[in-house]
Amino acid sequence: MTATIFTRVLAAGDAAATTAARVLRDGGLVAFPTETVYGLGADATNAAAVARLYAAKGRPRFNPLIAHVPDAAAAWALGRADSAAEKLAAAFWPGPLTLVVAKAGGCPVCDLATAGLDTLALRVPDHPVAQAILAACGRPVVAPSANRSGHVSPTTAAHVVGDLAGRIDLVVDGGATPVGVESTIVACLGGTPRLLRPGGVPREALEAALGGPVADPPAAVAAPSPGVVPEAGPIAPGMLSSHYAPRALLRLRAKTVAPGEALLAFGPTLPAGAEHASAVLNLSASGDLAEAAAALFAHLRALDASGAPVIAVAPIPRHGLGAAIADRLARAAAPRG
Repeated sequence: MTATIFTRVLAAGDAAATTAARVLRDGGLVAFPTETVYGLGADATNAAAVARLYAAKGRPRFNPLIAHVPDAAAAWALGRADSAAEKLAAAFWPGPLTLVVAKAGGCPVCDLATAGLDTLALRVPDHPVAQAILAACGRPVVAPSANRSGHVSPTTAAHVVGDLAGRIDLVVDGGATPVGVESTIVACLGGTPRLLRPGGVPREALEAALGGPVADPPAAVAAPSPGVVPEAGPIAPGMLSSHYAPRALLRLRAKTVAPGEALLAFGPTLPAGAEHASAVLNLSASGDLAEAAAALFAHLRALDASGAPVIAVAPIPRHGLGAAIADRLARAAAPRG
């Protein structure tokens, strides 16, 4: 159980970036926006700060973290890039792409942040607030989504406060995040790059940049019972089978809506029985997948808050950003331990 602390909220700006950097260097926890979702930052080189982050989120320590840096030069000071990683970084950094690479010799990121692995997840975010904080901090910053572990990811400062007030030191409010789903994660460890998690960069774009295929994701890792450390955990975040979960149960690819269910719709045509839904939100009435991705987590939170026991989710195409949306919904609907 973490001790209750006072959580400050500051509007984004130069003063907030300076304050955030100071808090991070002093071992504190700072939530800030990236282009994907709000991240909960801690100094990646400070094991005590990273331990605080795991405790604040209730995150299992076998689940590694992503180190955020301001540019590719800073990334390659921490990890070793193969040719695929260099191509992907050139094409998509800064942006919603995380690359898992071998740790460089003398890498200062603490073992707790990497879950003891000899690999490292790296990202260069494309958001002015995140960039200002990273530049002012001058150290790599781990920044998983700023929510309780397993809950719906936050896309506004209010979401962060609702989950983590009293557990973290500072929230920098930079408005709603534009992409709305977490970064794509690709392992570049020699041989064919492997897609570990769909996200803000679609698979089709990755393969176009590489001039070749990426391997399919591995099987999701089941979360162990509380207090049990698995023999083999995930090598990157977002790979647990149950994740991003609201309190309500999710019923996916729903073509009908039962009375009393909430409806998460997509596109101009609603499923049969939508008029009987207790609440309805549409990810994109026009069927735009980018709009849907940006709205996903906020709409899930709002429908969950309606009190409906079940959220019926309309079918969503699985191409482009639809693959990332489908991934998050499948993990949100998975059986929970």
